[in-house]
Amino acid sequence: MLTKTKKTKVIKTVQKHDKDTGSPEVQIAVITKRIEELADHLKKHKKDFHSRRGLLQLVATRQGHMKYLRAKSPKRYETLAKKLELKK
Repeated sequence: MLTKTKKTKVIKTVQKHDKDTGSPEVQIAVITKRIEELADHLKKHKKDFHSRRGLLQLVATRQGHMKYLRAKSPKRYETLAKKLELKK
């Protein structure tokens, strides 16, 4: 589970200004952290199909946010992808 302190640390790494909590970059970073934690959980609990469904939903949500950011600002998309190590 993503605690408040972990979420705050993730937000601080990508936010544009002090009160930025809703920009696409912040949303993608928080979702990415949740995906990482769920993936770790599923490595231990292989038969937890409810969490697997949640993981797939999070991946789809992040993909939608990434698509939006790529269309609006390719430069911001590239920097975020490098920062979060999302590109292969």
